[in-house]
Amino acid sequence: MEQAVTQPDSATKPGLTGSPAVDLTDVETTLTENLRHLFVRSQMTDFVKDPLVMAKAEGVYYWDVHGKKYLDALSGIYTASLGHGHPKILKAIAEQMEQLHFSPVMHGTNPVAVRLAKRIIELAPGDLWGVKLLSGGSEATEAAFKMARQYHKLTGNATKYKIIARYQSWHGSTYGSLSASGLTSRRTQSEPLTQGFVHVFPPTCYRCPFGKEYPTCELTCATLIEDVIRGEGPETVAAIIVEPIGHTGGIIDPPDEYLPMLREMCDRHNILLIFDEVITGTGRTGELFAAETFGVTPDLLCLGKGMSGGYVPLSALICRKHVAEAFWGNSSENPGFVEGHTFEGNPVSAACGLAVLDEIVSNDLCANAREMGARLRAGLEHLRKYNIIGDIRGKGLFLGVEYVRDAATKKQFEVPIGQLIGKRCLHNGLLTRFDPHWMAFGPALNISAEQIDEMLQLYEKSMVEVLATVN
Repeated sequence: MEQAVTQPDSATKPGLTGSPAVDLTDVETTLTENLRHLFVRSQMTDFVKDPLVMAKAEGVYYWDVHGKKYLDALSGIYTASLGHGHPKILKAIAEQMEQLHFSPVMHGTNPVAVRLAKRIIELAPGDLWGVKLLSGGSEATEAAFKMARQYHKLTGNATKYKIIARYQSWHGSTYGSLSASGLTSRRTQSEPLTQGFVHVFPPTCYRCPFGKEYPTCELTCATLIEDVIRGEGPETVAAIIVEPIGHTGGIIDPPDEYLPMLREMCDRHNILLIFDEVITGTGRTGELFAAETFGVTPDLLCLGKGMSGGYVPLSALICRKHVAEAFWGNSSENPGFVEGHTFEGNPVSAACGLAVLDEIVSNDLCANAREMGARLRAGLEHLRKYNIIGDIRGKGLFLGVEYVRDAATKKQFEVPIGQLIGKRCLHNGLLTRFDPHWMAFGPALNISAEQIDEMLQLYEKSMVEVLATVN
């Protein structure tokens, strides 16, 4: 069935109740039929029945092609970290476009990329020292695997090639990053995957895979990684990759001791520790890097998503000084870091990244993320009264809830309650991240207290409406 697209009221002012002025001349009334030419992230047969097509965004709000307004409680997908239509970011992009929009990447770089790399290192924790600028999170994690393996070859340990990753993780859609990821539903469609990746269980304390309770568990989830290292052979393991807070497993917030334990065993076995901070970086956890939140400096750190505010593609791989120095030497023996992409160090992307970092630092948006995150968490705690929120996890403005049939027993719903509530949230104008048994929130770092309260009101309304239909 075709769906007609209505023209929003062009007189409505952006940011106020109703829809902003939107030019829909390129959107035909046969929207559903035209969507058949485009792949999205869901089964197209289902998507075209009720498609979500956004036409305009301003601040922390979207409007779809029908003029419906949505509060963006997810920063698009943890990416629009400063909201939509930020004037300073748009100005920085426009000015750079007029001066230099692309530089000859095969032959060199440009001043803006150099400035961004320097600024990242100035802000990064510990002795993080070298930067590779890229275009997306998958590129960053792929580059991390290549850097780890090349580093060990250059330092006389060529047998070190295996990467230890975690189940329930997500590191990207390219073959290497997908091979590291631990989501069965996404991996199986593309198998067989690349070799050399070994998976371990994540620190899911609320539902411990070993049937233990923290803190009497003695951190089995961490100590078993050392058993895996010994089982595989330390001389074959190049790196361990983790998201400091896992996303796709339901916002997996590790115990305080977990990441320091990984740091210690990596040091002991000459293994590089990789933090995938594509989501948790650039202020999301209440510090500029989750590495600071947990007090652990990795050897390699991947950034993406929010580092450009979603305005242009941008990501980065950062490495510690001793890793970077391994790639300097005689070109006849040491080719440097063998990795390259067409849009790496793009001057427009770099200018955008500089403007985003400046806005976060100069306005102390990390502090706002901590304050607004605490307000959001308090609101979620209040909703425990409905007895279906079993656990609340995360840091800063990266929070998630796990749903249960009964909070005392942790029994899960027989129906995909998270999806039901998430879809109801969309119906009520609230954009979130939802799975069958959990939901996540990740709004812009500059969100206000009033907008947090509006988010909670829409969420509670949606929850109550779904509970009225579930036995």
